Parts: sequence; structure tokens; C-alpha cells
Amino acid sequence: MSFREHINIDTLPQHIAIIMDGNGRWAKQRGHDRTVGHQEGAVSVRKITEAAVALNLSYLTLYTFSTENWNRPQEEVDRLMALLIEFIALETPTMLKNNVRLKVIGDIGRLPDSTLKALNGCLDKTAACTGLTIVLALSYSSRWEIVEACKKIGKAVAEGNISDVDSINEDTVTKYLETNDMPDPDLMIRTGGEKRISNFLLWQVAYSELYFTDTLWPDFREESLYEAIVDYQNRERRFGKTSEQITNKQQK
Repeated sequence: MSFREHINIDTLPQHIAIIMDGNGRWAKQRGHDRTVGHQEGAVSVRKITEAAVALNLSYLTLYTFSTENWNRPQEEVDRLMALLIEFIALETPTMLKNNVRLKVIGDIGRLPDSTLKALNGCLDKTAACTGLTIVLALSYSSRWEIVEACKKIGKAVAEGNISDVDSINEDTVTKYLETNDMPDPDLMIRTGGEKRISNFLLWQVAYSELYFTDTLWPDFREESLYEAIVDYQNRERRFGKTSEQITNKQQK
């Protein structure tokens, strides 16, 4: 029996974020170059996006390329950038067909011009789509994002747009983050067996449910996503409250 049959459509996570880990190890286990792992990982992106569309999810954020990934061998970085261009060219028509909007977060000014051109083209074409929003975290790190937010807040104070430093609160910080127009993730998934956040959405996942799986990203397909969602739906999200408080609220 598929995990899909156990999903409660009424309590789906609105936003799922995924750390896609394990492409290189998947390829190494099979005697292939790491690039083959990235190519197969792109297939998983397509399958998971299709599943998210079918479930009518609102947001899917994928940790595609971290700031730290710039330190990888240049040949691998170049291939990843080329693969991203290929993926966008291939998937843009499908995104339009499925009413999927693309959004990008990160220090994208560091991306090659050819990659930026492909991204901007897809961003423009899908801007009017109203279904699933797929968010690519590219040249992204959460510490970078928070530092940039602090700079913007400091500038707003200096220019008088924020009149009182004491008025700065969590909502202020959230307003200046890359994800300011999105809800925080309900569920954060990491594949590949590692159990760490790796500088990904540190502010936003403060109360997200975390799900770690040994499955390598190229093997993470629809059924794996369904299993993660079922696990999420079997948890009690209290946000600092007691179980009794949550139960009483639900009964009112």
C-alpha cells in the first residue's frame, strides 16, 4: 500500500523545504562520475515537483547550490551551472502547463551570466502562475541572508524609515529576509543520512518539523515524499504550548 493513501489532504504542510543531499555518493556507489549523480538528482527534482503539484502544495523550496558549494572543484561547479541551464530549458514548458511559479533566493549576482539569463527567462515566463511556487536556493546560505537583512535594517534606520531601534522585532527581521513573501516551512526534509541543517533557512525553520532520511537524493522519489508527509502528519505541532492547550484550541 502506498503512503499516498495515508495522507490527510486536510492537514498537508503548506511549505516543504528540502536539503537535496547524496548525488555524489549515489554516483560513486555505482562507479560513475559525480555529474551523473547530479543528472539523476535532477530527475528527482522533476518527480518531487510533480508530486507537489498533484497534492496541491503551495511552496517547495530546494537547496540547490549553497554559498559553500562555490569551494568545490571548478569543473564540478561549471557542470552544475550548465545542468541548471539545461534543467530550466527542459522544465519551463512543464511548469507553465502545471501553473508552477519559479522563485529564486540567494546571492545570485555570483552566478554566471548564462545561468542568470536562463533563470530570469523562467522567472518572467512563470511570474503569473498561481499554483505551486518552487523556490530554488541558489548561491544561498542562511548566515549570508541574515547578515544582508541586518544591513538593510541598518540602512532603513539610518534613512529614517525605521524611526526607533527598539521597535525592531521578529516581524521586522522577517520582512528583510529573502523569503519575506512566503510562509515558513512546515516540514524540512534532508536526504542522504546527514542530520544537520547546513546553513539552510536557519531563521525560517525555527519551528519546522525536521525529517531526516538515509535515502540519497537521486533515489528520493514520490513515495519517499509521501512517507515524509505521513510522518509529519503524525506529529503534534505545539509551538511552545502544551498538548492540552492545542487540544482545547482544536475543540473550540
